[in-house]
Amino acid sequence: MIIYLIISCLLITIDQIIKFAIVNNFQLGQVKTIIPGIFSLTRLNNTGAAWSIMSGSQWVFIISAIIASIILVYFLFRYRSNKAYAASITLMLAGAIGNLIDRISVGYVTDMFQLDFINFPIFNFADLCLTIGVIVLLVIFIKEE
Repeated sequence: MIIYLIISCLLITIDQIIKFAIVNNFQLGQVKTIIPGIFSLTRLNNTGAAWSIMSGSQWVFIISAIIASIILVYFLFRYRSNKAYAASITLMLAGAIGNLIDRISVGYVTDMFQLDFINFPIFNFADLCLTIGVIVLLVIFIKEE
């Protein structure tokens, strides 16, 4: 189980380094095109969820993330022998804690990754970890049935 917690800490560290770099190198709202028409970096401070849903409800997100993290650690311990489950839980845990750190420390989540070819919320590395973790878990459930 310790390896999964180490991986989670590594992913959280990557998330925080990316956010630190964006905050220190981009003005709020600044956009830098990386691949024209496909991908840009855009600095946003998000006090809500995707598309800024429930903007300003920090305590709801903080409490939810703390509860989710506790539950995820429990499931990581319970399913530590199942590598696929443990990997998905590790990703979800890293995502939850990465954004929790932002919400507690600065009152918002720094988002930066923008997909220019679709109307999709600007997101961050923690969101990516969380999403991939959920997708992996769904694939596991589908394959088990």
